[in-house]
Amino acid sequence: MPSASLLVSAKRISTMQSLRQINLNLARSLSTITTRAGQSTFNNNKRLLDSSKRVVYSKRTISSVNGVGTSGTRSTVVQLLNNISTKREVEQYLKYFTSVSQQQFAIIKVGGAIISDNLQELASCLAFLYHVGLYPIVLHGTGPQVNGRLEAEGIEPDYIDGIRITDEHTMAVVRQCFLEQNLKLVNALEKLGVRARPITSGVFTANYLDKDKYKLVGDISGVNKNAIESSIKAGALPILTSLAETPSGQMLNVNADVAAGELARVFEPLKIVYLNEKGGIINGETHEKISMINLDEEYEDLLKQSWVKYGTKLKIKEIKELLDYLPRSSSVAIINVQDLQKELFTDSGAGTMIRRGYKLLKRSSLDEFPSTDLLRQTLEKDADVVSGKESVSTYLRSLETAKFVSYSDEPLEALAIVKENDNIVPVLDKFVCTNAAWLNNVTDNVFNALNRDFPSLQWVVSEDDPNIAWHFDKSQGSYLKNGKVLFWYGVQDINTVSQLVSDFVKKTTAETNGYSTSSSSGVFKNGKSTRAYSTRSTPKPNGTNTKPGRIGLIGARGFTGQNILALVDNHPHFEIAHVSSRELKGQKLKGYNKAEIIYENLQAEDIKRLEAKGDIDFWIMALPNNISEPIVQAIESVNGKSKILDLSADHRFVPETEWVYGLPELNDRERLANARKISNPGCYATGSQMSIAPLLDHIDGLPTVFGVSGYSGAGAKPTPKNDPKFLNNNLIPYALTNHIHEREISTRMGHEVAFMPHVGQWFQGITLTVSIPIKKGSLTSEQVENIYKKFYDGEKLVHVQKDIPLVKDISGTHGVAIGGFKVNDAGDRVVVCTTIDNLLKGAATQAVQNMNLAMGYGEYAGIPEDKIVQ
Repeated sequence: MPSASLLVSAKRISTMQSLRQINLNLARSLSTITTRAGQSTFNNNKRLLDSSKRVVYSKRTISSVNGVGTSGTRSTVVQLLNNISTKREVEQYLKYFTSVSQQQFAIIKVGGAIISDNLQELASCLAFLYHVGLYPIVLHGTGPQVNGRLEAEGIEPDYIDGIRITDEHTMAVVRQCFLEQNLKLVNALEKLGVRARPITSGVFTANYLDKDKYKLVGDISGVNKNAIESSIKAGALPILTSLAETPSGQMLNVNADVAAGELARVFEPLKIVYLNEKGGIINGETHEKISMINLDEEYEDLLKQSWVKYGTKLKIKEIKELLDYLPRSSSVAIINVQDLQKELFTDSGAGTMIRRGYKLLKRSSLDEFPSTDLLRQTLEKDADVVSGKESVSTYLRSLETAKFVSYSDEPLEALAIVKENDNIVPVLDKFVCTNAAWLNNVTDNVFNALNRDFPSLQWVVSEDDPNIAWHFDKSQGSYLKNGKVLFWYGVQDINTVSQLVSDFVKKTTAETNGYSTSSSSGVFKNGKSTRAYSTRSTPKPNGTNTKPGRIGLIGARGFTGQNILALVDNHPHFEIAHVSSRELKGQKLKGYNKAEIIYENLQAEDIKRLEAKGDIDFWIMALPNNISEPIVQAIESVNGKSKILDLSADHRFVPETEWVYGLPELNDRERLANARKISNPGCYATGSQMSIAPLLDHIDGLPTVFGVSGYSGAGAKPTPKNDPKFLNNNLIPYALTNHIHEREISTRMGHEVAFMPHVGQWFQGITLTVSIPIKKGSLTSEQVENIYKKFYDGEKLVHVQKDIPLVKDISGTHGVAIGGFKVNDAGDRVVVCTTIDNLLKGAATQAVQNMNLAMGYGEYAGIPEDKIVQ
């Protein structure tokens, strides 16, 4: 049993600069910034987190190019953010916020008092966001300034029901104050290198709220997005007032909170932020700030609280009315200006976050779950299941006789299962959460329920879990052994702690017998594994089905979506039935000629309805990573007949029993033909695997892939990596280790592979130079070429050639070209060159190829013969 001296409570201890100081440092911009990251201690281990780090930022000038902060500035800002959050949280939230169009990130409503009292801090906060490429829509009020000016004139401000009576003189004062405060904020931002555009009118159309009662006060009837969208497109933050006009041009005064709500209904942002002095909603009884309100779970009880009255009750009701018709991903935050970054980029937040959420459901038997299939789908994401340590069916069988309690939200995005049995401390046996659950703090809600019902609890998490810091925050003690961390709370007795640790050590030692750490990148613990491919099979050029296939395309704005549309437009069987894009809703789908299709903004309920009616045969998820899962769940909840193809990386690493990996040349085509869910491979990953696969049995070391892609691979959203001017006479390396395609290639090959991606100055097409170590003297260049020709014999979309394939020849063609086979003089290394069009065989063509197989069409149907690689 471990010594009691080793059992030290391991709450995370952090020392860092305050947000206020960090903001001021950014504003000064020319000063040297020194921060110390927090120290973290584990009971008996030095490996899990760095004991201390000192990060020194050299002098940097805040500047911008074409409205976007330089990469140096962005890097500095991200590093600063890391000092109020973990790197995992910063990366996760940045990815989340940039997954939507720029105008859908956030609407920030600024109280007039903040501009008067905290202008520099407000500007610094907004500069943070701007320099990491985020463009909030900023709308400000001017109430205190108006009151001050009226009182200086000897006029008492007049209100009815909290609404300012606005006669002509008051209107003139309101307008003047708005213009002054707007200019003040714009000037402060521009001094920090932030492009900002004042938009003082032309956005809100309104009718009189009650002309006789309130005079020149408006009731918003319409929102014109043009000025806002034009500002963001030009790389400038839009700074709005809440002034409105009647159709005839009469200016009307509108409450800024009301105007922010109307903006939110039009743009449907992820965040609606209200900045005020209190920094959140304060519990009138405890006088503490409320961190989170889940309306579906807490609204009715909250309104019954004695302290919820007057303005607080009205504010909560207004927020509920706003969120009721927004996507569940939208939330409201009420915070102090100094806490803006902490609220946006940390799991803990800073002010009060209000969201619709879901009611938490508590169950104690399998019969209480409405769908065993949905429970199974959730458990399939569990780490032990994914690793093959246990199967879902075995675990479900164990629950039939176990004494357990589960907690989850309605769609099972977060699931906790606690087993009591004969344990001295109840065990949190499963804690499975989607990315959406983490980002929307559903995890905190579930854990709060656990705290409420279980005075003490123990659980185990892998040391490389991306949310490890969260678990430390929730625990009161921990112990690390063999790559696993035992956490607990509510255990005060040292003998009980010792028993928990002793049991944990015995179990982990038995489970990890033979485990050894490796210097590899960690895709496999020992650098090797069984390859993930099923038995290869012959092509299926002839189909058995000629019925039309109706496609539902979710996300069609990117280059891949456009190429899929072009292929479907000329396909003999597939046709577009529905296409969804929040930003393009109501516009005609361009480039598609079989029928007139109008963009929709399909929500989960719409998708369920279409699935229930059988309107769709194949859903295509053309979305960024970490976005598609709620849509997949909506489709599957109906138990319809459709199939799903996901173009993102979300499902490339799950068991093939659930999602089949769609690389026909290297996988079992029969499995693809029978699949309901297909994960489309990445472009680099496709070319790299096809470069390495024929020599898998000859590899004697670490293959290395040097890849260069055209800038279309960096997406359509403007960045330096897809800026032709920046790329002119240039080559940009990026993500030089641990790129997601490195993991994908290694996983599928069953052998670790090193991958180094770059972006070149051409638009589309990838060139790969692959170095493969082999046993010395085992192969000649001619033998290698023959191996590849035999391996890909009969594969229509693979061209094996003697010469080195050129990227200029592959652009716009459907397939892969492999050649340039060369064994070095030492005879221990093969170099192979491969080209592939990243938008076609690397994405769209492969998607159509997979869908053809799944629908029973000819494998190459719809792929133009004259454009196939030769």
